[in-house]
Amino acid sequence: MTTTRRDLPAGTPSELRLPALKIQQGRGRSLYTFAMDGKLVPQIATVSRIRRDETTELHGYQRPEVLAHVAAIRRYIETDDSPLLPNAIVIAFDERVRFEPNPATAAGPSYVETGTLVIPLIDGPEHNRPGFIVDGQQRCAAIRDANIDAFPVSISAFIANDTADQRSQFILVNSTKALPKGLIHELLPGASGALPTPLRVRQLPATLLEKLNFDELRSPLYRMIQMPTNPGGHVKDNSVLRMLENSLSDGALYRFRNDEALPYTGEMFTLLCNFWTAVKQVFPDAWNKPPRRSRLMHGAGIISMGYLMDAISHVRDDGNGIIEPDEFAADLKVIADDCHWTEGEWVFSDGVARKWNDIQNTPRDIHRVADFLQSRYRSSQVARGR
Repeated sequence: MTTTRRDLPAGTPSELRLPALKIQQGRGRSLYTFAMDGKLVPQIATVSRIRRDETTELHGYQRPEVLAHVAAIRRYIETDDSPLLPNAIVIAFDERVRFEPNPATAAGPSYVETGTLVIPLIDGPEHNRPGFIVDGQQRCAAIRDANIDAFPVSISAFIANDTADQRSQFILVNSTKALPKGLIHELLPGASGALPTPLRVRQLPATLLEKLNFDELRSPLYRMIQMPTNPGGHVKDNSVLRMLENSLSDGALYRFRNDEALPYTGEMFTLLCNFWTAVKQVFPDAWNKPPRRSRLMHGAGIISMGYLMDAISHVRDDGNGIIEPDEFAADLKVIADDCHWTEGEWVFSDGVARKWNDIQNTPRDIHRVADFLQSRYRSSQVARGR
C-alpha cells in the first residue's frame, strides 16, 4: 500500500517495517532496539520543543538546538574517513507504533524477542509524527543537514502512554548531563511516574512556581519569574524555588503538606498570593523591576521576604483560616521604613551599614537581610503587645 504526501516523495509506503529487538525491562515497560538511516528519522520523529500556548499550558520538553554543537557533529560526519556515532538516539513513540513478534524466534533469554517494529509515516505537520526525540536531537539535526546520502544510526525506543511519561523519560535520560536547571524545573510539574528523590522533592515547589508565574487572575507574580518559556521575567526561578522550599520545609507552607502525594496546593497557592499581593501593595516602587534596580526582586530579597512570610504566618495563624492580604500588609507596613530595596542603605542590627545595591545573592547577605527583617518584625510585635 502506498500513499502520496506533500512532505514525502510520491509512492512512499504508508509505514516503515524495521527489524527490531523487544527487550522487556520494568513491569509493563519494553525497550525496542533497531537501526535505520538517520536521514529518515525526521519522517518518524520530531523534536518537541518546550513552549506555552495562549492559555499558558506547557507543551513539549526539549531545549533548542545548540547550533555550534550541531555544526561540529556535521563537520565530523562529512569530513572523517570513518565516522562513528555509537550512542543510540532515544525516541518516545505513541501507541500508533506497534511491534509484531517473529513466530520463529530462536531460543534465547526470555526477556528478548525478535520481530518487526511497524512505524506509520504521517502526512502533515511535524507534531503529528508518531515519535518524539528524547535524546540525540543534535545528532539528528547534524545528520539531517549533512551533505551525505545516508548515515545509519542505532535507535532505542519506547512507547509512552502520554506526554507526561515522555517528559519524565526526558528528564531521567538527561539528568546526568548539563541540562539547564530552569528547563528541568519547568518540566517537573507535568512529569509523571517514578523520579529520582532529588527531582521528586522539587516537584511540589516547581508546581507552585508554575502557578505563581502563569495564573493571570490570581498571582501578583504573573509572568514575572524568568523561565525558559518566559525569558523576560525579572525574578530568577531558582530564587523563588529556594523561597518555596524553605517554607515547605519548616515554614508557613509546611502545615499544608498533609501527605506528600496529596498536598493542599490550593491553600499553599492562596497563602503565597496573599503575601506577595501585600508585598506589591507595600513596596510598589520596588515591584517588578530588574534586580539591578530593585533588591526586592533580587534573590536576596525574594528569599529573605519568604522567611518574613513564615514569621508573620507563625504569629497570625490561629488555625482557622488563611491570612488575608490586608493582614500581611498591616505587618509589612510596620517594617517598611527599615527596608531599602531601591535606594539608601541598610543599617543592620550588628551596626554594619550596606548600600542598597551592595546586597548580593550570597548565603551571608541573604541571612543578614532575613535576620534583620525578622528582628524588626518581632520588635514591632513586642511593642504592640503581641
